[in-house]
Amino acid sequence: MNDMEGFEIRVEIPVAWGEMDALGHVNNIFYFRYFETARMKYFDLAGILEMMRETGIGPILAETSCRFRAPLRYPEVIFAGARVKSIGKSSFVMEYIIASDTLGTVATGTGVIIMYDYRSGVKVDVPVITRKAIEIIEKKGMPGEGGSDL
Repeated sequence: MNDMEGFEIRVEIPVAWGEMDALGHVNNIFYFRYFETARMKYFDLAGILEMMRETGIGPILAETSCRFRAPLRYPEVIFAGARVKSIGKSSFVMEYIIASDTLGTVATGTGVIIMYDYRSGVKVDVPVITRKAIEIIEKKGMPGEGGSDL
């Protein structure tokens, strides 16, 4: 699917009947859940969730947005993608896409992720190991798909 080009992290998600609202299309809150599903797969593959369990340093979503482009309906199957657009001192910006084979791109979005020390309650610099993991994913794709594994 051309719409997903550049999104190395992709998750296939079937639209559930119960995600539709009274207007007969998927309620907007589920688009953010689809983004979250792709984001969490990214975090898992980058080792961010494991680091959080071990050190207490992990991600916190500071800001998010969605641009709705087409309505979704049951029984569509969508693909949610996530990638890191830029990395700052203590945060990084993610981009998201939701697309299907039949509809093309139905939504795009962004999220600002801050690295946070949950034990001391303060934001921290993005760890070097996290920066390297993001670089590997963005340049080479998911672990095991050519290039170096994380």
